[in-house]
Amino acid sequence: MEFLPLLLVIFASVFQGSFGLGMKFMPPLKWEAWWLVHSVFALILVPTIWGLLVVPDLFTVLSNASLNTTLLAMTFGALWGVGGIMFGKSVPYIGMSLTYGIVMGVCAAAGSLIPFFGLDNFKGLASFPYIITGVIVMLIGVAITAYAGILKDRLQKVDNKDEKVNLKVGIIIAVLSGLLSAALAIGFDKGGEIGSLAISSGAIPRNSSLAIWVVVLWGGFIVNAGYAIFLLMKNKTWNSFSTPNAGKAYMWAIVAALLWFGALGVYGQGATLMGDLGAVVGWPILLGLSLIVGNFWAYLNKEWKDAKKPFNIMLFGLLVLIIAVVIIGYANGVS
Repeated sequence: MEFLPLLLVIFASVFQGSFGLGMKFMPPLKWEAWWLVHSVFALILVPTIWGLLVVPDLFTVLSNASLNTTLLAMTFGALWGVGGIMFGKSVPYIGMSLTYGIVMGVCAAAGSLIPFFGLDNFKGLASFPYIITGVIVMLIGVAITAYAGILKDRLQKVDNKDEKVNLKVGIIIAVLSGLLSAALAIGFDKGGEIGSLAISSGAIPRNSSLAIWVVVLWGGFIVNAGYAIFLLMKNKTWNSFSTPNAGKAYMWAIVAALLWFGALGVYGQGATLMGDLGAVVGWPILLGLSLIVGNFWAYLNKEWKDAKKPFNIMLFGLLVLIIAVVIIGYANGVS
C-alpha cells in the first residue's frame, strides 16, 4: 500500500477517536439541543463548506448526478442515522462497553465486507484471504477490548443493574445498530458516480470524496435532526438553547463536529487514493485505529483507574487490532 493513503486514514482515525470528547461537555444544554447543533455543523455546514472549497461547481456536480445515485447515497446515510439512534437505545440494556464493542465490530466487518462482496469475482482476487483474515482478527480484537471494558465497569461498579435481564434485547439492538452504522461506508461506496463527476469538474481525485459525503450526509441529517427535534417537542426543551452559561457546550458541539467530519473527510481522501479496494480496506482500518485512540483518551481521563487486570486485557486487545490493521493494509498492496 502507498504511504499517503494509509497516512490519511491514520489521521482520520485520530479525529474519529477524539470527537467523542466533546460529548463530555453537553451540560447545561439538554442532549437533544446539543445534538441538533452538532448535527447542523457536522452533517451540513462543515461538509458543504469543505466541499465548496475543493470541488469546483459543487452544486452543479450534485445536480448532474443521477437521481438514483443521489437517493441511494442519501438512503444509506439515513440508515446510518437510524443506527446511531439504536446505539443510544442499546446502552441502557447492556452498558456502554459491550454496546460499543458490538457496534464497532459489526460496523467494521459489514462496512468492509458488503462492498467487497459486491466486487466482480471477489473470491478470485489475490487480496481475498488477507481481507477476510484481517476482518476476523479485527473482530477478535474488538471483542477483547469490549470484554476488558465490561470487566472495568464491574470493578468500578458502574454497570447497569438490569444488564443480565435485558442482555438478549440489548445485543439484538446493538447488532442492528452496527449493521445500520456500516451504511455510512456503503453509501460512500455507492456514491462513486458523484466522485467521478467531481473529478470531471476539475477536482483532484482525493478531493472528489467530499462531494460524495455531502450527499450521503443529507440523509444522515434528516434522521439525526429529525430525532433531536422530536425530543425537543416531546420533552418541551426548546428553552435549553437559551440556558445561561452554555457557551462551552456550544463550543464543544462545534469542535466535535469539526473532528467528526474531519475524520470522514480525510478518510474519504485516503480511501479514494487506495483505489478499487479503498472502501473495503480503509473502513476497518479507520474504526480499528479509532478504537485505539478512544481508549488512549479514556486512559488519560483516568477511566481505567483501579482496573489493572482489565487494562492489561485491553492492551492485548489493542495489540490484536494493530495486527488486524497491518493485515488489512497489506491486502490492498496484493495484486
